[in-house]
Amino acid sequence: MTVTERPHVHEPETPAKGKRIGSVEVLAVLLVLLVFFQKPIAAWINQYEQLRTWTTVFVSVMVQATPFLVFGVALSATIAVFVPRSFWAKALPKNPALAVPVASCAGVILPGCECGSVPIAGSLIRRGVTPAAALAFLLAAPAINPVVLAATAVAFQGQPEMVVARGAASLVVAMIMGWLWLRLGKTEWIKMPRRPELDGLSKGRAFWAACRHDIIHAGGFLVLGAMAASTINVIVPEKWLLTLASNELVAILALAFLAVLLSICSEADAFVAKSLSVFSPTAQLVFMVVGPMVDLKLISMQTGVFGRRFAFRFAPATFVIAVVIASITGLVLLS
Repeated sequence: MTVTERPHVHEPETPAKGKRIGSVEVLAVLLVLLVFFQKPIAAWINQYEQLRTWTTVFVSVMVQATPFLVFGVALSATIAVFVPRSFWAKALPKNPALAVPVASCAGVILPGCECGSVPIAGSLIRRGVTPAAALAFLLAAPAINPVVLAATAVAFQGQPEMVVARGAASLVVAMIMGWLWLRLGKTEWIKMPRRPELDGLSKGRAFWAACRHDIIHAGGFLVLGAMAASTINVIVPEKWLLTLASNELVAILALAFLAVLLSICSEADAFVAKSLSVFSPTAQLVFMVVGPMVDLKLISMQTGVFGRRFAFRFAPATFVIAVVIASITGLVLLS
């Protein structure tokens, strides 16, 4: 595996002397206030139907995503602290173009969603894995792992071709994006936040320092993405979807954008896709391929982990490739 030039890391400003209130303290205070004022807050929310819907969707997204975010952060910290850099040189082919499909297929062994794959991909890049392979893993892991494929099989009972189509299309998109990064990607587009210095710490302290940093950094952007998804759920009328389903091309684009806006975890999106029965199987497939690769919470987390310049280029390109490949796959396997 070729060790690429390490992405630029933001250097933090020298902190002022003295005790400083950080995000952890602010979060703790907010949680205490929410618990203390739980009943009056719940009574106020129940007075407004749209606010109740917004809160329900927000909590649902957070409850689905948080366990996998924690899993991803823990695995990311494990990679950073316990796995030597030499391991990746042996595990992946030296040729970056060959490392991309190998990393894509590696996603099948990790049962997680996109919330966990972002910090893992960031940790892989920090450990010297070529960004193209790490990004291919980021896209493939949430869609081709056993949990997601099993959930898809349950949602689409009697339609094994839907499971095959989802796995194949997702894998192809991940590899294309990895190779596209090799061709067009620039190292300076990835600007990862500086982690606390781990050298010199014991393994246990280094592990918790990495976990604390990643959960605060990625978790904040997850909250922003969940808030955006909740807002979209409230303001988009359901009857619009029925109108869009009548035209195949419009239906495909509608469900592609809907997948971005709803930000449903990949373990649950198959059941939502199945419920959209007014749409064609190809449109449903596009929904399931696009969602784990490009949604509001994922874009927010990519911005937090890799920087805005990366996210604003990578997300739109992934969206286009995912829609095209999923549409072609649907026409071939599901028509």
